[in-house]
Amino acid sequence: MSEWYKESFGEDYLIIYRHRDFGGARREVEQMIGWLDLPPGAKVLDLCCGMGRHSLALAEAGYEVTGVDLSGPLLMEARAQEGADQVTWLQADMRALELNGDFDAVVNLFTSFGYFEEDEEQIKVLREIKRMLKPGGKFIIDFLNPADVIRNLVPHSTREEGNLLIDERRRIEDGFVKKDIILTCKEDGIPRQYHECVKLYPVKIFQEMIEEAGLQVEAVHGSYDEGAYDAANSKRMIFRGIRP
Repeated sequence: MSEWYKESFGEDYLIIYRHRDFGGARREVEQMIGWLDLPPGAKVLDLCCGMGRHSLALAEAGYEVTGVDLSGPLLMEARAQEGADQVTWLQADMRALELNGDFDAVVNLFTSFGYFEEDEEQIKVLREIKRMLKPGGKFIIDFLNPADVIRNLVPHSTREEGNLLIDERRRIEDGFVKKDIILTCKEDGIPRQYHECVKLYPVKIFQEMIEEAGLQVEAVHGSYDEGAYDAANSKRMIFRGIRP
């Protein structure tokens, strides 16, 4: 499972997750803007921006946005989008950012967390979020809800995208949700294999890690409709807080 993310977030990722649309990102950003309550022109860091859906929506809303991701192919896709010149795109590991900490807000969205085997590596990410923020700066970390993942896990599914067959197998193992993905081209039959692995953190443990990193949680939402987090039933676990 070590460093699986270096292989999995490539060009094939864009095919596997093609269904994630920019319209949905805009709706989520509208809610985030309400939570963050930032003035026009505020500096926002989208940490693990992927193909840039939320970065572009934040820029469209009038913020000065920096999108950071480790994946070159995903950043290339982001740079190809309409309005991409309004965002500063940077390639970096989320545990060690080559940036100065002068942001009004940092957002880490769509389960772009929990990728590492050791808790201390996750805490490095949280410490970087703190370092990136001005005192009084705000953050949003949008993570999966472990109970929902466990309850609704689909062990095996297949689907087609163009000339590709996508086979996905999922399991809970050693405190992680793991996914094995095989893409097979119908023309040559040659499979391409990828893995994903995310650590399942209960809300209490996650909040303790956030506080250990020097950040303060102000609220936990269960979705982008402002519903309070319910450990048993919420789809998401969205932390909203501040750097004291």
